[in-house]
Amino acid sequence: MSVTVPRVPPSLPESTIRSDLPAERPAFGSKSLDDFLARYRRLFILTGAGCSTGSGIPDYRDENGEWKRSRPVMFQAFMGEPAVRARYWARSLIGWRRFGHARPNDAHHALARLERQERVEMLVTQNVDGLHQLAGSSAVIDLHGRLDRVRCMDCERRSPRQEMQQRLLDLNSGWAHLEAADAPDGDADLEGVDFAGFRIPACEACGGLLKPDVVFFGESVPRERVTAAMGAVGRADAMLVVGSSLMVYSGYRFAQAAAQSGRPIAAVNLGRTRADDLLALKVSEPCATALAFLLDGGAGGPAS
Repeated sequence: MSVTVPRVPPSLPESTIRSDLPAERPAFGSKSLDDFLARYRRLFILTGAGCSTGSGIPDYRDENGEWKRSRPVMFQAFMGEPAVRARYWARSLIGWRRFGHARPNDAHHALARLERQERVEMLVTQNVDGLHQLAGSSAVIDLHGRLDRVRCMDCERRSPRQEMQQRLLDLNSGWAHLEAADAPDGDADLEGVDFAGFRIPACEACGGLLKPDVVFFGESVPRERVTAAMGAVGRADAMLVVGSSLMVYSGYRFAQAAAQSGRPIAAVNLGRTRADDLLALKVSEPCATALAFLLDGGAGGPAS
């Protein structure tokens, strides 16, 4: 489970982040990620889909930051169109079988090791897989929620996603044999079937509409998560981006805040990021490869 984050006033209020400032690449002098992490004691870490691809979970974007596939389901469509909900839950029934068994890879374990060394002010993840917590990290903000929980949009009751899986199977036993390729965030590329007959269970407490407890496109990130994350940026010495193109503003705003307050930013990402002009260091390698030195004892000593 995610750590409970105290609601402290953010050191860098979102209202102070200006998008009209010129972007200049800082010159902090780090030549390698090992060097960068040795220089800065307390890190604000932001992770994205590239951190979990090594666990078998596909990402959304290519090396140019462009969509590899159709955009995910929009919040308004999910809430307002029964056909969209049926398609979503039918594909999720297939995708959850593998997504629900994903395990942390070496990138997750390396970041958990940094936390054990008391090097992490906060880890904010844009992923919804819970793999950081499974690897041992506890100072985690799940910015976009968790896919292993289901939320009733009427009474706010939360329930385990595995419970929802069984209810879906009980109502749609004929779908149990279907197979499809994995897609991001527990989706599956299930095509060529009629979703009209797919049945969706209602909330057992109030009969309300059920939705994954994640932030869909078109839905706002809860304010308390943003406030807590901005406070962590203000307390950190530097920012480390791992496996995110930062193309979505919900993550990019933290890089903006770090840069505008003079905090250096390093990024590990295959391909371009939206914050390339703000980076003090960029490592274009798979996340587990770039962070492997941490599992071998690197960057573990006191900061210079």
